[in-house]
Amino acid sequence: MSTEQPAGPPPQVRWAGVSVAVQGVAGLVFAVLLVARSGSADLPVGFVLGEAAYFAVIGSALVAVGVGLVRGRRWARTPAIVAQLLLLPVVYSLIGPSRQLALGLATGALVFVTFMLLISERSREWSMGLDLPDAPR
Repeated sequence: MSTEQPAGPPPQVRWAGVSVAVQGVAGLVFAVLLVARSGSADLPVGFVLGEAAYFAVIGSALVAVGVGLVRGRRWARTPAIVAQLLLLPVVYSLIGPSRQLALGLATGALVFVTFMLLISERSREWSMGLDLPDAPR
């Protein structure tokens, strides 16, 4: 039995990890902006702070998943894929009802590219451990 360790995740997994971490940072920035503007909102402050807490939790989780992908943690691939799928309605909302075409297309491109990186053949093989020296061939 060989004691060799694989070199790490394939480059597409690392790039997807960076993208997911950036998405998480965007969620955290949005949470901070919500808290900063909570006093001037038309809604009760508790509602706005609750929404900010939600975005802080989700943003923190996405940063953790992104860092996990960059560091080669196989568990992080599935939550990253789910996050990309959950962002599709956000993209639709930006393009459609919100009529923010440029932002929607940019977000959609980021989500699409990240999703494709995560479901590529090399990413799948890596996530299943097929790159390990003792993996079945």
